[in-house]
Amino acid sequence: MGRYVIRRLLQMIPVFFGATLLIFLMVNVMGDPIAGLCGDRQCDPATAAQLEKEYGLDKPVWQQYLIYMGNVFTGDFGTAFNGQEVTELMASAFPVTIRLTLVAIFFEIVIGISLGVLTGLKRGRPVDTTVLLLTLVVISIPTFVTGLLLQLLLGVEWGWIKPAVSTDAPLNELIVPGLVLASVSLAYVTRLTRTSIAENKRADYVRTAVAKGLPRHRVISRHLLRNSLIPVVTFIGTDIGALMGGAIVTERIFNIHGVGYQLYQGILRQNTQTVVGFVTVLVLVFLVANLLVDLLYAVLDPRIRYA
Repeated sequence: MGRYVIRRLLQMIPVFFGATLLIFLMVNVMGDPIAGLCGDRQCDPATAAQLEKEYGLDKPVWQQYLIYMGNVFTGDFGTAFNGQEVTELMASAFPVTIRLTLVAIFFEIVIGISLGVLTGLKRGRPVDTTVLLLTLVVISIPTFVTGLLLQLLLGVEWGWIKPAVSTDAPLNELIVPGLVLASVSLAYVTRLTRTSIAENKRADYVRTAVAKGLPRHRVISRHLLRNSLIPVVTFIGTDIGALMGGAIVTERIFNIHGVGYQLYQGILRQNTQTVVGFVTVLVLVFLVANLLVDLLYAVLDPRIRYA
């Protein structure tokens, strides 16, 4: 196991540098940071040259990347064009988005897996058909429609929640935004769990366990569920980074100042330091989440061993 972890960590190094290089090139080549910094009025050549020199934009792109990566390893993600350190923006944004993501993952695990197990065990029955139709509806409706509808009904019409989340984003105010963020992924988890349960229910090892006279709850929990959760764990693990980086719509609807909000502001203002800095951290989140998913395989299925 130890050698496998070391090998995977070494494999993450070129992936990390390749992903950060790609986003760095995309942000710096496709956009004009100086135009975004000057706003609606175009900067005069002297001011533009001074700003390029101040932010290191007068150097070749490859040299800018090397300088940036060298600073990243010292904990310096640069300075936004408004003069604020990117690390300060991260310190205020990431805790909010992490709480929002945890709420969303909770809904995916509890509701998604529970409905998937129920429909997988009762495949073809009315409850199975009903849940499949509901998940199809959820997948078909865009997230911004779901968010605006729940905000209108629960916040404005019925007054059950605040239409917008407070600045500090307490956990109790993130329940509805978390449900909105998790809605599509929750539907996929339900359908994925259902398919896996229904397929493994006909496997030989399940029939053998039933023939031995094991209690039904033990057959489901110890044999059927553990093997069926492997594809579900894979999806949820990769979804963690997607939820954190893809929360732009949800955070905009509920006025949550998290990672999505900062990325939106950075893209809107062509603030390259902010965008590249946040995406760099999100790349690390993706890599660590995938490593943890691979290690969980051995916990779920004792037949899997890592050398």
